[in-house]
Amino acid sequence: MHEIPENPLIGKTLLQKVKELSHFSRRETAKFCGYCSKSKNGQLRVNLTDFYDAVLGAKGVPLDPDGSKDGRGREATYEVTVHQNGQIVIGSTYTEKMGLKAGDRFEIKLGYKHIHLKQKEESPKE
Repeated sequence: MHEIPENPLIGKTLLQKVKELSHFSRRETAKFCGYCSKSKNGQLRVNLTDFYDAVLGAKGVPLDPDGSKDGRGREATYEVTVHQNGQIVIGSTYTEKMGLKAGDRFEIKLGYKHIHLKQKEESPKE
């Protein structure tokens, strides 16, 4: 028998568990992923809305794209697109989160369908 986790599952763990429980009903799956609570009279209540929101969030689907913004521009999506001229641009949001500054250098390593950027130890002196 499946146990109900103490805290609701999120992210990849949630998606993996949903796949594992595919033979159960949605309500049962939500329950076994931790999306339930006890009512005042002690009955188990399944929170399907929270479960659906978590599954969509784990799949990267924004539920309220305008509601979570703080008015300071676009939010990071952690995705980039190759432009018409063949370039890929990584925005300042990502470099700021990593604490990078102007002049930091990287070595580019190409793999099959991926690019690794390896930060070099020293930045050139200006």
